[in-house]
Amino acid sequence: MIAIENLSVSYGAVQALRDVTFRAETGQITAVLGANGAGKTTLLRTISGLKEPKSGTIAMDERMLVHQKTEDIARMGVGHVPEGRGVIGEFTVEENLRLGAMMAKVNLKSGLEEQYEQFPVLGERRKQHAAKLSGGERQMLAMARALIAKPSVLLLDEPSLGLAPLVTAQLMHTIRSLCETNDLTVILVEQNASSALRIAQRAVVLHVGQVVANDAASVVAADENLRQYYLGLVE
Repeated sequence: MIAIENLSVSYGAVQALRDVTFRAETGQITAVLGANGAGKTTLLRTISGLKEPKSGTIAMDERMLVHQKTEDIARMGVGHVPEGRGVIGEFTVEENLRLGAMMAKVNLKSGLEEQYEQFPVLGERRKQHAAKLSGGERQMLAMARALIAKPSVLLLDEPSLGLAPLVTAQLMHTIRSLCETNDLTVILVEQNASSALRIAQRAVVLHVGQVVANDAASVVAADENLRQYYLGLVE
């Protein structure tokens, strides 16, 4: 479980997050939604230690993450899949996965087998360079590289970015399945609000760094004002 309280983050004079408070429960997907510039990516970067907050707290099962080093937060069980997938194109699928396992105390052989079982296409392409994978396959590789370290929390930043609708639907199904199978706490940042709301249990809507909604995903999806003014969803 991730508990965020009164989190504020600034870039110089620009305040990216202001008094953000919400909880992401174990075994659930919490969608973080909002327009570009709402502070969604900053939120994930702050949770994973890449950005230092101005004030507020972030706790994972009562262990404080604020002021911890990024690598220590990763060792504590936080996996972060950044926007743009972030795989190394010159490396093979298996080499990318080995990188993900380097800092984790996991058995490499069983870890690879587990990821190939969860993502069969990666097993078929294990010796192929990541640059030759499709966009959807690269996103699967990025998630597998995070999952091989056996995190308890998974941060996903715009996983559907640039993907075709059918591939996006398949990816969202995979995310929901991974969450249920591994009892993960998933925080899913998405520009594609409709897709995220279909698989999430909770939804947090950010607007210029502030929380304007924090409720069950079904409630947020049914709120016409939120859909129109903050999520850009018009029937």
